[in-house]
Amino acid sequence: MTRARRHHHHGAAAQFQHGAKQPLARADGVVRHTRRQVDISREADTLVTVTTGEPTPTTRAPMTLTPEQADRASGVLLAHAVGDALGVPYEFATPPRGEPEMIGGGLGDLAPGEWSDDTQVSVCIARVAATGADLTSTTALDAVAAAFEGWLTGGASDVGIQTRAVLEVASRATGPAGIRLAMAAREYTASHPHSAGNGALMRTSIVGLTRLDDREHTAAAARAIAELTHADPLALDSSVLWSDAVRRAVLFGHLDLTAGLDLVDGERRGRWASWVAEATGADPARFAPNGFTVTALQAAWAAITTTDKGDGDDEPTGHVRRALTAAVHAGDDTDTSRPSPSPGKPPP
Repeated sequence: MTRARRHHHHGAAAQFQHGAKQPLARADGVVRHTRRQVDISREADTLVTVTTGEPTPTTRAPMTLTPEQADRASGVLLAHAVGDALGVPYEFATPPRGEPEMIGGGLGDLAPGEWSDDTQVSVCIARVAATGADLTSTTALDAVAAAFEGWLTGGASDVGIQTRAVLEVASRATGPAGIRLAMAAREYTASHPHSAGNGALMRTSIVGLTRLDDREHTAAAARAIAELTHADPLALDSSVLWSDAVRRAVLFGHLDLTAGLDLVDGERRGRWASWVAEATGADPARFAPNGFTVTALQAAWAAITTTDKGDGDDEPTGHVRRALTAAVHAGDDTDTSRPSPSPGKPPP
């Protein structure tokens, strides 16, 4: 039963290959990469300040981070953007023979160093989170959903087929944005048996920063944000696992996907344990095509676990650089299957 189910979803993965994303005509005034790089650092620093600084009227008293934890937290969104821009030129194309370079191009004809939809939608979430809002609240979900809609109509460089379909259906409905999107996502999943795309997973890293001292709340926020466009349980699970891995990486300085297994539904927990074990130390290219949320997560985890030298004297960014390079060399959806948690070591 497990094998048949898994084969079924590997078939789904094939549907997310070259047609998985569609470029949009670039709107006038879309900011190019130089300004965006400045903005992403500001977004990251602002989010960390709100998460760890003085409490606001909408938040409980935040925890205090060490300088190392704050640095890792700031690095989450920054590394996400860097990995995205590094993978853009090779998305659904031939991987580079040597070191990948930020040469632009991709599905959205992006400038060198410019990132794609993965980071664009992550920034939508980050800006809401940076206000101190609870991402499980109706107000925050409406704000994130409205930001997604504004992104689609205001200059998205490329958009996943499923995400586009959900946003377009929601735009024709009435009511609060969060409810419209979540309803459209459920309708899409009900009519599409292969709806566990990686579109929710690709944007969830930022959710891991929003409640660093509360793993259950982090998991709830990951599900709520994912449900705005993806209702398949596997898409929700992958978002929960990755968000918790980011949270742990920031707090403890190591990467662990298995620690969050108890946060997913018990009926699927065993399959996820097998999938993570299968990816640990494996060749990331083994999981292409990776438009399916499970294989996307596996490819990223494989890139992380195969590039850790276990050398305490290694420069702090060395493992990040090697993991991003491995993810790009794996091919397929190269701007999405790049690992983005903060620098850390896989657990022994």
